[in-house]
Amino acid sequence: MSDAPGTPDLSRLRIRRDPPAAESSRGGRRLWPVLLVVLVVAAGAAFAFRPQATEVSVGTVSVSASGGAATGDGISANGYVVARTKASVSAKIAGRLVSLGVHEGSHVKDGEIMARIESSTYVAAANAAKADLARVQVELTQAKRDLDRARALAAQQVLSQADLDAAQSKADAAAAAVQTAHAQLDLANANLENTNVRAPFDGTVLRKDAEVGEIVAPSAAGGGLTRTAIVTMADLATLEVEVDVNEAYIAQIRNGQDARVTLDAYPDTSFRAQVRQIVPTADREKATVLVKVSILDRDPRILPEMGSRVVFLRESPAAASAPLRPQVLVPASAVARDGDATRVWIVRDNKVVRRDVTLGRARGDQMEVQQGLDGAETVVLNPAATLKDGQHVRVRPSAT
Repeated sequence: MSDAPGTPDLSRLRIRRDPPAAESSRGGRRLWPVLLVVLVVAAGAAFAFRPQATEVSVGTVSVSASGGAATGDGISANGYVVARTKASVSAKIAGRLVSLGVHEGSHVKDGEIMARIESSTYVAAANAAKADLARVQVELTQAKRDLDRARALAAQQVLSQADLDAAQSKADAAAAAVQTAHAQLDLANANLENTNVRAPFDGTVLRKDAEVGEIVAPSAAGGGLTRTAIVTMADLATLEVEVDVNEAYIAQIRNGQDARVTLDAYPDTSFRAQVRQIVPTADREKATVLVKVSILDRDPRILPEMGSRVVFLRESPAAASAPLRPQVLVPASAVARDGDATRVWIVRDNKVVRRDVTLGRARGDQMEVQQGLDGAETVVLNPAATLKDGQHVRVRPSAT
């Protein structure tokens, strides 16, 4: 029956299994490079974004000795130049500023007119007082004449004693009116004089505080948009330096002690100076004492408010060899406590180092470190409890 025409021969059909299996194997081999690339990329990403478990970010602050330091020549401290004689000059009366004859740097003498206040009202008051005085003086002259005439008539028994007493009373009242008019004229002249703003001492104008056309007033009456000071002036012959000296060093400074002053603007030049006053009180927050040092050398380069450095010269070999205990202050937030132990964390080469410290008194938000720091370290603020000695850290930029 298989030979019949049109009938297919099924015995020749075969299932070919090997070629498909070979093609599948070749396809698998082509996937391996792709899988390898994916694995490499995944491993790189995992490495790049792995958590940094051993590095933390910290805030720091630099530590230094406060209120002065010991040098080879003596104790040094930083401060500012100030004028011992300084004043903000204001008007004695309120009014509009109509004239200002000085500027910054002007040298003025005691009593010199520097500015003027609008004075038309005061001129009128003074003129009225003068006229009133003239009137009562005429009345007094007439009253005196009437009194003389009454006395003559009374001597002739022509005028009664009562009329004589009335003439005397009129003359006395006229004399009192003249005295009152003199006082009123003096007051009007004083008010007129107060429209002149005069220098209270010999000195130099440091700053103009008002301009022509502005309303000015005495300091006690100023307010709102009203100016009080017209100029600020100082006697530059009284320049001195005010410095805060650490209380640990103050016992080695006395009134009259020689010193040297160096200005920040002229670091290569120093000026002779002398201790004028040690203020008899301490600043408990800073643990310092204010010392005023007079500058003996007069130099036009020395100006008020300049930054300066004062070195207090030692007077004897014994004083020069006296030990100076540096005082180091750290923020209280940098101190970590563990029971009775206290420590800070120092940053060196991007690593933290534990440093046990002995604390002294609190100075506001600062703590005195008696042992453990020398004043040249960088310490961690608000250290985490998980910090470990030698751990890598990343210092955060300081907030500005």
